[in-house]
Amino acid sequence: MFPKYSMAWSTGQNLSIPGPFILLGFPGSRSLRIGLFLLFLVMYLLTVAGNLAIISLVGAHRCLQTPMYFFLCNLSFLEIWFTTACVPKTLATFAPLGGAISLAGCATQMYFVFSLGCTEYFLLAVMAYDRYLAICLPLRYGGIMTPGLATRLALGSWLCGFSAITVPAALIARLSFCGSRVINHFFCDIAPWIVLSCTDTQVVELVSFGIAFCVILGSCGITLVSYAYIITTIIKIPSAQGRHRAFSTCSSHLTVVLIWYGSTIFLHVRTSVESSLDLTKAITVLNTIVTPVLNPFIYTLRNKDVREALRRTVKGK
Repeated sequence: MFPKYSMAWSTGQNLSIPGPFILLGFPGSRSLRIGLFLLFLVMYLLTVAGNLAIISLVGAHRCLQTPMYFFLCNLSFLEIWFTTACVPKTLATFAPLGGAISLAGCATQMYFVFSLGCTEYFLLAVMAYDRYLAICLPLRYGGIMTPGLATRLALGSWLCGFSAITVPAALIARLSFCGSRVINHFFCDIAPWIVLSCTDTQVVELVSFGIAFCVILGSCGITLVSYAYIITTIIKIPSAQGRHRAFSTCSSHLTVVLIWYGSTIFLHVRTSVESSLDLTKAITVLNTIVTPVLNPFIYTLRNKDVREALRRTVKGK
């Protein structure tokens, strides 16, 4: 019934043809490829510089050394490595033969990109919970969100993020690749990679979908409930100035959440991996390259404390 799977399953061995995979990247005219290369390079450098600047600001100013900015530093640190796991190899695909990548290299990149992506979901949920405590329970905030709890929440986010992708990664490592070696993407994404397999990928698809569904739904649920309470509390504040001050403490985080979830829900909550790969590749650019470069600017431009710390740093005070 499934002739292309019969040999691999009957032997129980990995029958992959030796040789590297080829990341297709962004095929097109020479001028288009040069333009995209320069655009992605500039955005990557801005991402690293911007997030390093936030980490440096928080470390240099005691007024920013609170749980809220501790979580922000974790997010900035994550964004640096998230883009680093993806963008340098993407830039290499614009060079002749630069898209070649080994099976081990592809598996490693896939693991880190998705582990860091899952970690971001959990961190954003933790940051939403932190804002809920600060706005809805301000008198108890200091007693609940202690440095110890903040550290445990951040560490738990990292551990859960890197644990979530372990099972799909192990299943993908058992697949055989006997045909085309060209991956229709700019990094080793799960969907366009496993469609090249000559063994049954149904289990991988189902497990990947299940984990994505749990991670996204779980973190989104925490975030939605937190903001439901936050909005209810803000509405009850009698003065317009008080409402504005309360909302300003979470507006940056809310903006990042909307951008992140808006781009990733489409990418990961689906059951079929064989459709819309070109569209998926285009939207993944927003998720992996555009969003990380926006975060430092969002937190700098929309956050009064960060703007003030930056102003003092520039003036040398």
